[in-house]
Amino acid sequence: MHKNIKFSYAFTMLELIFVIIILGIVSSIGAEIIAKVYESYIIQRAHHKASLKTELAALQIANRLRYAIPGTVYRIKNDNSLEITDSALTGAGNEYIGLQWIGYDGDSFEAVTSNTDRRPGWTGFADVKNSSTDKTHIKTQGSNLSLTNTIIGNLSPAGKSISDAYIYFPSNLTPYAIASQSGDIITLNDASSKIIMEHYKLAWSSYALVVENGGDLNLYYDFQATPNTARGNTKQLLLKHVKTFKFKGEGRTIRFKLCVEENIGDDFNITSCKEKAVF
Repeated sequence: MHKNIKFSYAFTMLELIFVIIILGIVSSIGAEIIAKVYESYIIQRAHHKASLKTELAALQIANRLRYAIPGTVYRIKNDNSLEITDSALTGAGNEYIGLQWIGYDGDSFEAVTSNTDRRPGWTGFADVKNSSTDKTHIKTQGSNLSLTNTIIGNLSPAGKSISDAYIYFPSNLTPYAIASQSGDIITLNDASSKIIMEHYKLAWSSYALVVENGGDLNLYYDFQATPNTARGNTKQLLLKHVKTFKFKGEGRTIRFKLCVEENIGDDFNITSCKEKAVF
């Protein structure tokens, strides 16, 4: 009895070589596509991260600068000397490392005593007629100055009070030091001749933005609220890896540009920039 045996043909060596070559080509193309997709993801993530950091920092800077008292914004040179922003530059652009200004107390100005008592900490209006004849006791109707005193104490790391604050009148950069407060009466500790006007601003701190340590943007605060004063040591890191911080003052407008670098490799970085104008 004979059995019929069927043979199935296998791949020849040449066919196997062709298959291996094709698989290698497909694999290399696939790996390259995956690498490109991953590289694009890394770049987009770094750009988004840098853009988000820059936007948040620029927003914080703009929010701080909007409380600047006009005429008190200075450029800081690398020797820590100050120049008013409206003046001509005395050095090259890379010699300037930051901005300094006196900021009025927006926190207690915008706060209210309670839901039933809507008085702010200070109103910004002085009752010239009902203030003392020696211009030492300034009546500011509608103010709850004890609220201002509390807010200053809560915000100041050094535990300052309203007695560390100054008031400024429009078009007058003379700082009038506050001695005390009672109700809605501000008592000044300077009995010399003054020009009292109906509008005023209350400030207890100067502020400074300085690029240090090769790219750290620090915010200095809680130092004396008088023009052209030396900044203290109280600071907060606002942003790292700052490559550019440029600014220009024109009257009551301050423009600034902020650029941040995000490292994604030994030889490859992403830079994101934001520009804002504060009026």
